[in-house]
Amino acid sequence: MSNGTSIDEQELDALDAYWRACNYLAVGMIYLQDNPLLRGPLEPEHIKQRLLGHWGSSPGLSFVYVHTNRLIRDHDVDAIFIAGPGHGAPGVLGPVYLEGAYSETYPDKGEDEEGMRLLFQQFSFPGGFGSHCTPELPGSIHEGGELGYSLSHAFGAAFDNPDLLVVAVVGDGEAETGPLATAWHSNKFLSPKRDGAVLPVLHLNGYKINNPTVLARIPETELVSLLRGYGWEPIMVSGSEPMDMHRQMAEAMDHCLSRIRAIQQQARQTDEVTRPTWPMIVLRSPKGWTGPKEVDGHKVEGSWRSHQVPLKDARGNEAHRRALEDWLRSYRPEELFDDHGRLVPALRELSPRGTRRMGANPHANGGLLRRDLRMPDFRSYAVAAGTPATLRAMNTRPLGEMLRDIMKRNPGNFRLFGPDETSSNRLDAVYEASGKFWLDGMLPEDADGGHLDPEGRVMEILSEHTLEGWLEGYVLTGRHGLFATYEAFVHVIDSMYNQHAKWLAMCRDLPWRAPVASVNLLITSTVWRQDHNGFTHQDPGFLDIVVNKSPEVARIYLPPDANCLLFTADHCLRSHDNVNVIVCDKQDHLQFLDMEAAIRHCTKGIGIWDWASNDQGCETDLVMVGCGDIATLEALAATALLREHFPALKIRFVNVVDLFRMTPREEHPHGLDDADFDSLFTRDKTIIFNFHGYPWLIHRLAYRRTNHGNLHVRGYKERGGINTPMELAIENNIDRFSLAIEAINRVPQLAATGAHVKEKLRDEQIDCRRHAHEYGVDKAAIREWTWPH
Repeated sequence: MSNGTSIDEQELDALDAYWRACNYLAVGMIYLQDNPLLRGPLEPEHIKQRLLGHWGSSPGLSFVYVHTNRLIRDHDVDAIFIAGPGHGAPGVLGPVYLEGAYSETYPDKGEDEEGMRLLFQQFSFPGGFGSHCTPELPGSIHEGGELGYSLSHAFGAAFDNPDLLVVAVVGDGEAETGPLATAWHSNKFLSPKRDGAVLPVLHLNGYKINNPTVLARIPETELVSLLRGYGWEPIMVSGSEPMDMHRQMAEAMDHCLSRIRAIQQQARQTDEVTRPTWPMIVLRSPKGWTGPKEVDGHKVEGSWRSHQVPLKDARGNEAHRRALEDWLRSYRPEELFDDHGRLVPALRELSPRGTRRMGANPHANGGLLRRDLRMPDFRSYAVAAGTPATLRAMNTRPLGEMLRDIMKRNPGNFRLFGPDETSSNRLDAVYEASGKFWLDGMLPEDADGGHLDPEGRVMEILSEHTLEGWLEGYVLTGRHGLFATYEAFVHVIDSMYNQHAKWLAMCRDLPWRAPVASVNLLITSTVWRQDHNGFTHQDPGFLDIVVNKSPEVARIYLPPDANCLLFTADHCLRSHDNVNVIVCDKQDHLQFLDMEAAIRHCTKGIGIWDWASNDQGCETDLVMVGCGDIATLEALAATALLREHFPALKIRFVNVVDLFRMTPREEHPHGLDDADFDSLFTRDKTIIFNFHGYPWLIHRLAYRRTNHGNLHVRGYKERGGINTPMELAIENNIDRFSLAIEAINRVPQLAATGAHVKEKLRDEQIDCRRHAHEYGVDKAAIREWTWPH
């Protein structure tokens, strides 16, 4: 491994002193609310009443941070730090505070005794900051509260950042998660020519909360084989004696940087790029390193008991309190901080300067680097809708053409992510601008439509977790992207959506966090077009997850046709600090609006379609609503049936694109005020609402509205199998016949006169089912239906 690294004893001593200062701060954050520099004996009142926080992984994290600082300082490296282990904030807060970045961001936490006291006091304290690397921590783009995503976030940050090094510490508990296990394969998607580098540090401290970890217990030969099988060159750093560990780590970091730079230099000086074997570090150190060896007769350092608070009763138990004081004094704070509580000058020299400090690196506050996309005019991709609801087109295909041109205009600033579904989702026009990134060898048959490309900007791997992590890391460091996936599988990233939405919501309260591009999710291959996949692929419930998050962040759009989708995608790709969820199917669909009408309609987010209504100038009898492409089609067809059988019936047709228009303005910034809602939906007339997703979601959004008692929602009800589209619609009562029957049952003047029509409509349903089971497709009259102008 040696590459000629020479580090003398004086530098080792300085590194160790800096690390001791980090560990002192970490312990102080967990325990102390006063007497931060131990000017006198430690008394009960100096200790917090509630001891919260996690010690176990903190010394390992600060150890890696300190050695990354050395790399930055000695080799002018542009680097950011990702802490994968959960609850690792003390191990990162300490060095960020010592380098001055924390005090610059929060001037009340100055680099003096009072600032240190406030730092200690506000850790895991009401109104303070938590035990994860939350958005409040300068330099963080990854909270770590949900394990498994440190590596995918790191690679997302490295994409299109050719000079950036992302040091990602992977906890050995985190390494047991499925998302992390897959994310090791991200090295196959990193171009040494145009991307930065990721240096993973797999930190094996042996334990999770109170269980051993798999990778720490398997034989080292097996571990090395595993990592080499993933395509990594593992460098081992192992032990517990600090000075020996510092020497090992310095050599390992220098070796890795030298190897990374050699790989990049070779790739950037040649036209032929192949996949390299990137280096990584396996750091094996005791859990709770440098903490109490034993407490109350039980082993602590090097065991699961050091995971959280090793001395649990330091305020009330004198023996624990004295042990805590001995622990704190073992770091020799009098050597580390001057009389004012500031890090001594010799140690301050070890911190990088300016934006080379990882707590001040602009890549970790990506909005500072964000450049808005150079967008083509979405109108130029318009579908000629003609007379409303008479022509058909694939809704997502024009979007693929727009994304193609966005890629052309924004090299290095936009990527498309998806799990092997770009062509399936009809977005394959992007391949005219860029293929699918691939370095791992190609076969002759790959050239026949495979679109594999060592310069590709389409990122495909069959892991939604990894893709979402890449996208989040990419946008958090200042770039833009879109993730397209099937509706049935977007649930894989439910919790990742939750975490990112929470991150953005927290950032809104931090004025120093500059706005980043939104995460854009295109949900397609939807529930109502699962003819061959059946019941397992029928689940529109991701929308129910989305509405749980902050109204300042969450957005849901259901464009009914191609032109509405184009406008919506343009809007979302220009937006900041949101998670935009766009639901639009990929198959042939009726087109309802020309582009100018689509612009007006989508700008409002909800509106009356006059061409489908006949209540102009009079009181309406029924409000029929469509929300979603298939739901809108069936609602329109139901409206046509009702008007055919009951010519005097006055029907208002409403379409909803922006789902949050259904909720009151007080609940969401996109909500309609009550007067406008009542104007659209009336205060007392029957509303039949045909919805793409689960019906109760609409009731949840609209429960406070005046006319909620007359709101009758139809949507997916967990009924389905291998069905034709119409048969599946009938199964869930969103079909035109069920909607018309519902209207007959609900509208007072139809209840007495509509019996014969209801019978006819039920006969139509029976005929549709019989035809589907006999021929395997819906009746031509259903498949080819258009609005009767």
